[in-house]
Amino acid sequence: MSSPIASYFALSAQAPAALKSLRHSVPSKVSELQSLFAVPTATELQACWELCRLQNGMGCATVFLPVAWSIAMVYHAQANLTGLEALTRAFVYFFLCIGIKCLIMTIDDILDYDIDANVERTKKRALPRGAISIERAWLFFAMQVVAGIVLANKVLSPDALAISMTVWPLYVLYPTCKRWMSFAPVPLGLMFNIGIFMGWADLTKDGRVAFDALMPIYIGALLWTITYETVYQHQDKVDDVKLGMKSLAVFCGEYTIPVCTATTLGFGALMAYGAILLKNLMVTDIDQPKQCMNFFLLTPTIGNIILGGLVVDAVTNRIAEGIPLLL
Repeated sequence: MSSPIASYFALSAQAPAALKSLRHSVPSKVSELQSLFAVPTATELQACWELCRLQNGMGCATVFLPVAWSIAMVYHAQANLTGLEALTRAFVYFFLCIGIKCLIMTIDDILDYDIDANVERTKKRALPRGAISIERAWLFFAMQVVAGIVLANKVLSPDALAISMTVWPLYVLYPTCKRWMSFAPVPLGLMFNIGIFMGWADLTKDGRVAFDALMPIYIGALLWTITYETVYQHQDKVDDVKLGMKSLAVFCGEYTIPVCTATTLGFGALMAYGAILLKNLMVTDIDQPKQCMNFFLLTPTIGNIILGGLVVDAVTNRIAEGIPLLL
């Protein structure tokens, strides 16, 4: 057994080495922090733009349209709600939904970057091609989260904020789903369509959210999401099988069209506007990636048809009842 004196001298002998190691590690850590918080380069700014998918409007459309449906419905239901209030709130939500889309797409790319590098369609995205480091991407995501929380607290009513918070965990859960389950379109639909309740909650004049009327719309929109996302997943099914990833496209396989026909009919029954979606689904070849993408790109068209129908219905009702449209 070593004596306390021997232990003391042994530690004393190690101290210079430890101090030397510390002297070398501190500048290294400082350099890493400086790199992390450095002013972004033009390449990194372009990468951030791509992480947000700002080069296309698909994600924004799928988040905003359910909110717009809800605003149109509450405008119809409550005569003391002015058109100006509804339009103003829709304008605010449009830009808020762009931010939500950016946040979701960013965390999706961060958590999937190792998979994206091995998938033909996604291997040239910002992270797989090295346009931005994973650390800087996480910093960019953190900045979006902070900005999003601040904006949500400022522009949403307490009820709308509380409703939105029920799906916040899904923002992080969804990108991991393909690693452990085949039903990723379900959490995607739950979070993309939550605006169906938020728009009403934000504008209601009587403090009540018509959950009994809105829940069938929410379920219908969920079926809509399952339909277009499952067809969309067929673009990557070959790579997904190679990588051992799970998806509803792989799970359904050759039964995709019958399954999506059922979800489309459910969507049509609940929303009463599913005919165009069903017509295009029946002529889509799920083994042709381009046709899968074309079907997916119908999403805003279908959503806008629903929105147009709801707006025309609300306006017509107000004219018939002699209720002012704007003021």
